Amino acid sequence: MVLLQNIWWLLVLIGVMILIHELGHYWAARFFDVRVEVFSFGFGPRLFGFRRGETDFRFAAILFGGYVKMSGEQPGDDTTSDPRAFSSKTRWQRLIIAFAGPAMNIVLAVALLAGLFLVRFPKVANADEPPVIGFVEKDSPAADAGLREADEIVQIDDMVHPKWKDIHLKIAGSARKPVMIAVRRDGERIHTSITPEADEKLGIGNVGWDERHDVQVSGVLSGMDAERAGLQRGDIVVAANGQPVRSTAKLHEILRRSDGRPVQVLFSRNGRQQTVTVQPSFSKMDSNSGRWMLGVQLEPRVVFVKLPLPEAIRESVQQNIDNATLIYQFLRGMIERRLSPKSLEGPIRIAQLSGEAAREGPIAFIGLMALVSLNLAIFNLLPIPVLDGGLILMLLVEMVMRRDLSMPVKEAVIKVGMVFLMAVVVFVLYNDISKILPG
Repeated sequence: MVLLQNIWWLLVLIGVMILIHELGHYWAARFFDVRVEVFSFGFGPRLFGFRRGETDFRFAAILFGGYVKMSGEQPGDDTTSDPRAFSSKTRWQRLIIAFAGPAMNIVLAVALLAGLFLVRFPKVANADEPPVIGFVEKDSPAADAGLREADEIVQIDDMVHPKWKDIHLKIAGSARKPVMIAVRRDGERIHTSITPEADEKLGIGNVGWDERHDVQVSGVLSGMDAERAGLQRGDIVVAANGQPVRSTAKLHEILRRSDGRPVQVLFSRNGRQQTVTVQPSFSKMDSNSGRWMLGVQLEPRVVFVKLPLPEAIRESVQQNIDNATLIYQFLRGMIERRLSPKSLEGPIRIAQLSGEAAREGPIAFIGLMALVSLNLAIFNLLPIPVLDGGLILMLLVEMVMRRDLSMPVKEAVIKVGMVFLMAVVVFVLYNDISKILPG
């Protein structure tokens, strides 16, 4: 049942992405009076559809994808006498038509997040405070660099007085690459260098620290001891076993050291502090690891506000820029061989994420849709033949050369691009399956 739900929500997610992307190409082509022969939702044999004017709007057998077929679009099409053919238009017009698809996905990503922020914008309660380290993992890059809890980060590389958001982005994109950092400790400024490890699962850099924040209970797991003890959603964990808790990772460390023994938890509810004793339960993460848990879901304390439209758009644009920067840093890390391509997610993993987000609620699903839309735009803009980015690159080359590339060159480039793209598809499918299968 869960599998069918995941497939359904994947089709919904990808369906919206395809529709918006291809509408971008279609509208731009119509704007420049290019004849559009087919608007297909899916690939392969035509299942059903309708004809409107000169365009066949159809659903095809393989729903994972879609395309707009324009007259004179493919190399070798004999449309030299057709003024409405794609190849008959000026290069800058063809470039705009090619870019319109990814551009629409970017617009969708911004619009979706802006719409969410009009209703519900999660703001970390202490986001405006200076970035202070709340936990340092033993034998981690942060510990090796001499960093401690309560250190205030005042500079990272050439960025002075950064926010945690800036720090996370910098570290995430700097796997196996030294980063200069300065902290303030007891009024003294200390300079050091830190080299993030590569998190093979997430595909980003990690240094083994956690930011200082209030730890809030975001959910209570049924059947575990935290539920019996009376912990509730919205409670703020203040201390555990007498040790102050100012980060989620700190609480996990205390639980690990408890080794299954009961833990005294001091928490705050509506400004009033209470103490309960909770018996941890051991939860296996996979065949090789596990950890002790209280039976609660934790998150930094957040407050939810409604943003006015201009601020919602501005915040959405900024978050999409941050996400695009992270994607760029990840791709750069793979090219420089600092990060493993095994962290790439394929359609199977996206289906799992789609189902999980849909079951969590509309807000989670719309947020995932915005992220996937941005990823699709960036992927399509990569300079790979058969993708929009490959066509844009060839048009730019022709603009510089002031003449068309020869037909044999175009055909060879497209063949190489197709082979490369199929290899990527096979790799991500294998990657997804290997993560599911045991061992």
